[in-house]
Amino acid sequence: MSRPWEDPRIARGMKEQLAGRRALLDAGGKPLGWKVGFGAPAMMQKLGITAPLVGFLMQSGRIPAGGSVSLAGWVKPVMEPEIAVHIGEDVAGGGDRAAAAGAIAALGQAIELVDAHLPFEDPEAILAANIFQRHVVLGEPDASRAGGDTAGLAARLLRRNAEAGRTSDPEAATGKVADIVRHVADVLAAFGEKLSRGDIIIAGSVLPPVLVEPDETGIGYALDPIGAISVAFTR
Repeated sequence: MSRPWEDPRIARGMKEQLAGRRALLDAGGKPLGWKVGFGAPAMMQKLGITAPLVGFLMQSGRIPAGGSVSLAGWVKPVMEPEIAVHIGEDVAGGGDRAAAAGAIAALGQAIELVDAHLPFEDPEAILAANIFQRHVVLGEPDASRAGGDTAGLAARLLRRNAEAGRTSDPEAATGKVADIVRHVADVLAAFGEKLSRGDIIIAGSVLPPVLVEPDETGIGYALDPIGAISVAFTR
């Protein structure tokens, strides 16, 4: 079985990233959960890694659905339409896929906003920068999707009042959500952290990430039949 944390680049990057997270918590910040990134096969090959990278989310980065984000000063704003996995019980490292699936209380929509300001070449630097995470927009969780059931879900990207992308298999680009939960739990355990009840994992972009254009005022994302969310941009 792959043990990505044994890669020295991953180990160094995760230690620096988690030290930054602990500093935020010590300063009074509130945790929101975790994220995965660079999990598409082509990106893993480019970085020379065997599994997606893991980062963290803070409550301070959460934007209400329909809310607004200032992109002033961003180098390369990118939007990713994702599935939010809501965790209903603690998940220990080293467990099996069934245990990971059993911990999934609900699924929902997520829009992640990142500032991809570093070259996509060095996993250590990417991890130390928390995989470029800036903000996340979350929809209402759908408890009927407990266990990670994605059957019948379709994802649609909405740009400039038109549909700009669609997939009827939202796990095609990311892998199964239960496997992502298992992976996150294992990586966190390797570095002395824990995937906990109440955490949210955003599971990677279900459609190709979108470079936000300078004149773009907002983007929407629908995960049918759960619903749609959007975010507006200011500069």
